[in-house]
Amino acid sequence: MIQVKQIITGPIEENCYLIYNDQHILIVDPGNDAETIKKEIESLSLNVAAILITHAHYDHIGALEEIREFYHVPVYISPIEQSWLSDPELNLSGLMRHDDIPDVRCQPAEFEFENYQSYTLGDMTFKVVPTPGHSPGSLSFIFDDFVITGDALFSGSIGRTDLPFGSSEDLLNAVKNELFTLPDEFRAYPGHREPTTIGKEKRTNPFFN
Repeated sequence: MIQVKQIITGPIEENCYLIYNDQHILIVDPGNDAETIKKEIESLSLNVAAILITHAHYDHIGALEEIREFYHVPVYISPIEQSWLSDPELNLSGLMRHDDIPDVRCQPAEFEFENYQSYTLGDMTFKVVPTPGHSPGSLSFIFDDFVITGDALFSGSIGRTDLPFGSSEDLLNAVKNELFTLPDEFRAYPGHREPTTIGKEKRTNPFFN
């Protein structure tokens, strides 16, 4: 059975997730607070298999290098945002309004996801679907009975589209076509805020009602 642990990280409360079975852990979006993430991993006493990135904004990759170097595991990301990992302007850490945070520069990801492909890592299988709009390379990860939505779909909201390369049209279409076609009972784990379900968002999310 696959379980999900939510870890809230950093000043803007980004959600890092540990997805795990009885042997392995997949880390999603280690955004900040590397020591906190490591403590949660150690409490599970399982092996880390890989790091998955939904998108390469700084608040989702701030602890990436420290976590990758500590566990010696590969990173997976959309090819569209591979270059963002090492570019503070693209990952937004280098913007003038973020003078209070260090520039985020990560090494390239070892692997690039292909859209609509299924991957099995650490004996856990999931499908990768594109959910652009908040950023052009944003991805969601669909498991057997839940989905990791990154900053595409939140509880009662959607991701910002006023950032560089954002598109509200792309985001609304992606959520409707890739996420709202999932079963209503699917749990949705977003990049910020609390978890929700697909059915609840279809019924009550103000951006679609």
